[in-house]
Amino acid sequence: MAFELPNDFRCPISLEIMSDPVIIQSGHTFDRVSIQRWIDSGNRTCPITKLPLSETPSLIPNHALRSLISNFAHVSPKESRPRTQQEHSQSQSQSLISTLVSRSSTYESRLESLTRLVRLTKRDSSIRRKITESGAVRAALDCVDSGNQVLQEKSLSLLLNLSLEDDNKVGLVADGVIRRIVAVLRIGSPDCKAIAATLLTSLAVVEVNKATIGSYPDAICALVSLLRHGNDRERKESATALYALCSFPDNRKRVVDCGSVPILVEAADSGLERAVEVLGLLVKCRGGREEMSKPRYR
Repeated sequence: MAFELPNDFRCPISLEIMSDPVIIQSGHTFDRVSIQRWIDSGNRTCPITKLPLSETPSLIPNHALRSLISNFAHVSPKESRPRTQQEHSQSQSQSLISTLVSRSSTYESRLESLTRLVRLTKRDSSIRRKITESGAVRAALDCVDSGNQVLQEKSLSLLLNLSLEDDNKVGLVADGVIRRIVAVLRIGSPDCKAIAATLLTSLAVVEVNKATIGSYPDAICALVSLLRHGNDRERKESATALYALCSFPDNRKRVVDCGSVPILVEAADSGLERAVEVLGLLVKCRGGREEMSKPRYR
């Protein structure tokens, strides 16, 4: 039986499975080697949309997609579904969605539906679209609000998978996901905080979302706090989210104003490479330069 890999895993340039997927400012994902070769050849437009790129385009790691590719690669060919079974999963997903949105569902059934939908949406773009079209996003957001750590983690994972669809990124923000993310960054479990920060990175691929997230009260400060107090995974994901947000110039002052510079310097000194890259963006704004010129940073 042939082991069919999703087309979403293939680089639009090389058509090969991506080993290091990165996102450019147009919102599209490419394998790092392929898009870097494109840029090094003097191109300053997106290979797909032909929209202009900056003179030094940012390549933001797509951790969510890389994780999906890695997980998929460990599934043996024996475990892959024939087409008829894949079609069956479509009807199965409808039942899971119905359970998730039903007010009469028990905690156990809702948790089971979330768990299975997370698994399905890792690999099936059509199911991701089906969930958003069904209105189930609202039910997932309610699970984030529930305060139950297990439900919260599963629902955040589902929202992260849904955000892999470019069309969903703005829709999720419009549905109020930022408020939930900020709340989780403040008081969630370590795993939930890390997923929430990764979700912000995924949403920030879209330019309009960078502005929306940056202007949301406490969003950036919550990331800076996580960078300061979090474990290794939380710090890595929060720094990556800050890097994505700082590609939007207006957000750089906001990051500086949250007292991020000494925290980033400390993180960089401890070996967090992404912190160095965030500082490289902050130095482009006046506030960042003034803060970094203080004697303690010399």
